[in-house]
Amino acid sequence: MGETGKVVVPERDTETFISLIGHLDGRIDLYKTQSLLLLQDTDNNSESSVPGERSITIEMGNQALMDLCIMASKLAYENSKVTKNVVLHHWKMHFVEFYNCWNDFQREWSTQVFILCDKDKDANLILISFRGTEPFNANDWSTDFDYSWYEIPKLGKVHVGFLEALGLGNRADVVTFQNHLKKWTNSCGVHVSKSPSQGRESVSSNIDSGQEQGQGIKKIPPEVVEMTAYYAVKSKLKSLFKEHKNAKFVVTGHSLGGALAILFPVVLVVQEEMEIIRRLLGVYTFGQPRVGNKELGRFMEAHLNHPVPKYFRMVYCNDLVPRLPYDDKTFFYKHFGVCLYYDSLYIEKHMDEEPNRNYFGMRYLIPEYLNAVWELIRGLIMGYTHGPEYKEGWFCILLRVIGLALPGISAHCPTNYVNSVRLGKERIIQLSSF
Repeated sequence: MGETGKVVVPERDTETFISLIGHLDGRIDLYKTQSLLLLQDTDNNSESSVPGERSITIEMGNQALMDLCIMASKLAYENSKVTKNVVLHHWKMHFVEFYNCWNDFQREWSTQVFILCDKDKDANLILISFRGTEPFNANDWSTDFDYSWYEIPKLGKVHVGFLEALGLGNRADVVTFQNHLKKWTNSCGVHVSKSPSQGRESVSSNIDSGQEQGQGIKKIPPEVVEMTAYYAVKSKLKSLFKEHKNAKFVVTGHSLGGALAILFPVVLVVQEEMEIIRRLLGVYTFGQPRVGNKELGRFMEAHLNHPVPKYFRMVYCNDLVPRLPYDDKTFFYKHFGVCLYYDSLYIEKHMDEEPNRNYFGMRYLIPEYLNAVWELIRGLIMGYTHGPEYKEGWFCILLRVIGLALPGISAHCPTNYVNSVRLGKERIIQLSSF
């Protein structure tokens, strides 16, 4: 009697379950890791230094930090066990937490974010990475294509779907956005936020002191605070600052994750969390859609451009997502921050806005399709021209084939951003370390 086989179904929450993004690009190791943390002898420093001790300084804008950000943005698509394994055993860093949070736009637990530190004690760097748009998730793409906004007085208009993904309101009840985003003055003349500034602890303290009675503050239930990405990350960040006195933090994400990454400091500023903002090292986003209008950008420039630029928005070639939602006479969505644009030869250009900002310009149509052909050819030969780590698998090549019909979709693949950071031929931004 012959042997019978068995069906093996991959388990989603195991270390061996890899996401679609992980199959598109299997690289997990960092590039030139040692240049991220610059070891400096402190023998000749102040008298308080210990002879032979080495301090760590993090360079803002260096290639290795950018590589850490794009690799963390890509890793955010994986489950918590895969993420933790890579951070601990491949990157040799300290894994802090993985959050699977409630997304009010999609009405499901789909906002994912993880936090790491460069080391477990006396860390210098805290990194927050938001998950982006999954290739075949219609709900994620509907968020990117959504055009609804919420207008914050004296600040500007903000994309509603992204606010809902962070857990900062629900379009079915506009008052919920006000509760989270609007600052106001109570009867004692003290500025307070309608949303808790310290997660569950603040909610409890408000209840105990009775502040919400007669003063218009709408209490946010603790269970709601715990399930939202913004408050969960902010609460953890504050506790990490108490543990790591000298640490600064970076926020990053690809696609939808990039939108959430830049909105996180925006809301911190709105809620006047200036102690946190002062410890912001930078925001790096990859293939990020637009999050608001021109007024929002002007409002944030004062906090992200001084003393040096802190917000860098990477755009690869014909990627469709950074061209959404449209910047036209109807919708008025605008990008802000430093745009680092990479063409299909990985040449980096420092620009205010990527070319063909709404993607469907007729004069770009033929070049887009010709470029898609070139990207397919390039994908087939990358392993020979640049080394085995750049060899693209059959799944990525299949996406390149799809790109012959939809160039903007295939260009959005994180593989293009990893290659752009690692092979970029021109670097305009040179920033000093803090």
